[in-house]
Amino acid sequence: MDIISWVVIIVIMIIVIFSIMDFIRGGKLRGRMQMRDSRFSAELFYTLLMIYLVVIFGFGLIYFVLSMNHVLLVENGELREVSVLGSFIHSFYFSGVTLLTIGYGDIIPLGIGRLLALIQALIGYVLPTAFVLRLVQSNQQNRDRKQDML
Repeated sequence: MDIISWVVIIVIMIIVIFSIMDFIRGGKLRGRMQMRDSRFSAELFYTLLMIYLVVIFGFGLIYFVLSMNHVLLVENGELREVSVLGSFIHSFYFSGVTLLTIGYGDIIPLGIGRLLALIQALIGYVLPTAFVLRLVQSNQQNRDRKQDML
C-alpha cells in the first residue's frame, strides 16, 4: 500500500479513537448531563448513536481505502471485481454488520481487514457496556447531589 493510504487510515483511526474516548470519559456532556431518577437520557442516547455512526463511518472508510489497494472484502466466498460505488457500499455494509456484531458472513475480509474487523467487533461489543456504566454513574452523581442538598 502507498503512504497516502496509510496516512488516511491512521487519521481515521485517530478520529474514531478520540470519539470513543470522549464518550467514555464523559467529554463535553459531563456538565450538561442531568438525569432524573429512572428517566431516559436522550442526550446520552444521541451521543451513543453518534459514536456508533462515527465508528461505522470510520471503519467503512478504512475498508474502502483498503479495497482500493486490493485488500478486498470477499462476497459469498467469491473474489469478484466490483465498481467503486459497489466497493463503497460493501465497505459500509460490512462495517455496520461487524460493529453491531451481527456478522452474517456474506462478506469476509482478507489480510489486515480481518484484524480490523476483530477490533471493530470488540468496540461494538464494549460500547453498550460503556453506555450502561455511564447511565449508572450519572444516576449515582444525581443521587449524591440530592443528598448533599438535603
